[in-house]
Amino acid sequence: MNLLAPAAAGLDLTAPLAQLQRDGFARLGPILGADGLEALRARADALMLGEVSYPGMFFQMDAPSGRYVDAPLGLGWQGPSLDYRKLEKLELDPLFKAWIENPLFERIARARIDGDVVIYRAILFHKGQRGGSEVPFHQDGGKLWGLSAEPELQIWTALDDAPEGGGCLEAVPGTHLGGLATPLGGVVPDDQVARAGAEAKVVPLPCAAGEGLLLHNAVWHRSGRGRPGLRRRGFSVCFMSAQVRCLRKRKAPRVFVPVFRRT
Repeated sequence: MNLLAPAAAGLDLTAPLAQLQRDGFARLGPILGADGLEALRARADALMLGEVSYPGMFFQMDAPSGRYVDAPLGLGWQGPSLDYRKLEKLELDPLFKAWIENPLFERIARARIDGDVVIYRAILFHKGQRGGSEVPFHQDGGKLWGLSAEPELQIWTALDDAPEGGGCLEAVPGTHLGGLATPLGGVVPDDQVARAGAEAKVVPLPCAAGEGLLLHNAVWHRSGRGRPGLRRRGFSVCFMSAQVRCLRKRKAPRVFVPVFRRT
């Protein structure tokens, strides 16, 4: 199956890569073809319902309250449900792995990363029919990620429409240029959000199903709740140099999956 949309293989990346450098995000337009969209949607649901499973996958159930802070931690698989908010380690699935390794993503990764390329994570973010959770401004890096260098490239694919006011990503242009808001990373403190005037500067990034976005890990980004009765599935893969190492000590260091090697 050719997963890419017909025009995506030859997409001119000059403007999107320049905007990513400047603003910390950029649109790619339609990148996932109709057959691929249908297949990835079906596989995502099959994983949530336990019809397909892989040892070592990570699951997080959503919070009924819709509050990010109420999402349960450490419970993992809770049985068949379409109320999971996160599915991680999707590189274990051959269909999602094929999407991760598509030629467009390889061109983007090679334009931003020297040498061999690995993935830090491949993750589905899901807002179910009850609306899912609101996610505050945050950055994807810092001590929470436990790496020897900060990754800078994520590619986000909409598996459902993500409209403005309905769970789309929102980002504050240029905030990646200031580095991490805190050494720990993750959620940006409210006082820093207020000082930066982020609410007045935030840019909504609505996407139709099949469209893609580039995102710098350090750009401040968030997403609101989805619209009740409609689902919003978004697949994100974070690429980084194979030279980056896991620094955690309480457990064995993570080994990152290679995807694009220099020959």
